[in-house]
Amino acid sequence: MLRSLDIRDMLLIDRLDLTFRPGLNVLTGETGAGKSILLDCLGFVLGWRGRAELVRKGAEQGEVTAVFDLPAGHPARAVLAEAGIPVEDELILRRVNALDGRKTAWINDRRASGEVLRAVSAVLVELHGQHDDGGLLNPRGHRALLDAFGGYDLAPVRAAWAQRLKIARALDVARARLAAVKGEEDFLRHAVAELDALAVQPGEEAELDARRRAMQAAERIRADVTRALQALGPEGAEGAMRDADRWLQGAADRAEGRLEAPLAALDRALIELGEAASGVEQALDALSHDPRELEAAEERLFAVRALARKHGVVGDDLPGLAEMLRDRLAALDAGEETIVTLEAELARAEAAYRAEADRLSDSRRAAAVRLDAAMAAELAPLKLERAVFATQVAPGEAGAEGVDAVAFTVATNPGAPAGPLDKIASGGELSRFLLALKVVLARGADALTLIFDEIDRGVGGATADAVGRRLAQLAEVAQVLVVTHSPQVAARGGHHFRVQKSVSGGMTTSRVVALAPAERVDEIARMISGAEVTEAARAAAQDLLAG
Repeated sequence: MLRSLDIRDMLLIDRLDLTFRPGLNVLTGETGAGKSILLDCLGFVLGWRGRAELVRKGAEQGEVTAVFDLPAGHPARAVLAEAGIPVEDELILRRVNALDGRKTAWINDRRASGEVLRAVSAVLVELHGQHDDGGLLNPRGHRALLDAFGGYDLAPVRAAWAQRLKIARALDVARARLAAVKGEEDFLRHAVAELDALAVQPGEEAELDARRRAMQAAERIRADVTRALQALGPEGAEGAMRDADRWLQGAADRAEGRLEAPLAALDRALIELGEAASGVEQALDALSHDPRELEAAEERLFAVRALARKHGVVGDDLPGLAEMLRDRLAALDAGEETIVTLEAELARAEAAYRAEADRLSDSRRAAAVRLDAAMAAELAPLKLERAVFATQVAPGEAGAEGVDAVAFTVATNPGAPAGPLDKIASGGELSRFLLALKVVLARGADALTLIFDEIDRGVGGATADAVGRRLAQLAEVAQVLVVTHSPQVAARGGHHFRVQKSVSGGMTTSRVVALAPAERVDEIARMISGAEVTEAARAAAQDLLAG
């Protein structure tokens, strides 16, 4: 609910503090007094598009502050929370317009962008008039309005749509993956066969390289070791030493003991020589290998390295690569089966969605009949008894809220073609259509402040009274502000404000005055009789107020 509006240096208003109340608030005044200026200022603080030059002449800047009450559960709370703005029971909107045209807005003393300001104001205030361009005239919003009127649950069709969408996306992903893998099927099968044929084991490349190096080294040193063994053997050192031992043994008897020590040393040397020869022989056996073994090791090592280069990996990664390619090949083999399964699931999900959408369409068509009947009952008192309001429910694009396109149409005369509200109805007719529609669609309006700008233009008498009664009816569920020239409408107000213009010191200003009961009589009498208020007009005003 709009609780107060403070205006400083805007257009013809130098300073204005207004306090509004629940129910029907009416604003009256002579033509040109500044009623539209008041709405311009309210629209400015709400972030609506309006006049370019708003700052009062002689002022450096204009400023408007609007204070709203936010009860628990008000939709503005969610908008504020999403924008990161503190949420309280009181909402303060303030907007400043500098002389150079710059505009700055605050919400609860926090700087706010125009986008956030408009998002908040959209759930705070709704304006209706002859040039209403809001949801009532916008066909894109008609389905939501019909749904609100019907009061049916949209959750089942939304859930069915979400499930259908989830499966459809999974199917698209599966098809894309299969298409990508399908294109490399020949490569995968060849690569897996090649990797499986070689069957490289983890660490095998390093092991083969070490064996190859060892066998190559053995080839280089074996000849030297063989020559060394020959030099130590019977045809080498061992033979020479045994000849020396034999010769010394033959001379020992005649040497009177002088050869005993050399012979003992020679025996020890022969023993050491034998051990050395045995060790060299063992080493030579260890260095011996089949040349075909080196050839086989080299061939496998080169094959492992060539395959690793081919796939851009190191040899130790070949087993992992083989496993990965086998998995992709398995996915290819299982991909078509997965797609068949998902296609079946999607068909079931589409059938479930269609069933929910059809039930919703039936509910909408039934609600449309009730809405049309309710509108017919409202139009007759508003001097639109010959008009026909029709809610069209036609096939539309499938989505989370069903498969229907909803449009409100009207034919103002019997036999005339029906069409959109704003294309068929005249200005005065359109205002009354909008009022009737708003009364019928009043459910859910309790969170809004509804503003009607001269919605009674062009009507009078019983029709104006019917307009006033319906505005009062709306005011029972929502706060209503109405700018009116009709005494019948003004008399229905619970709170009455008069907008008046004055000139002082060559400066024109507009003021808004809250009227006491006696002042209301005079104001309504003025609306009845014009500039000169007669006793008859006062009596008529009192009758209207009493009615």
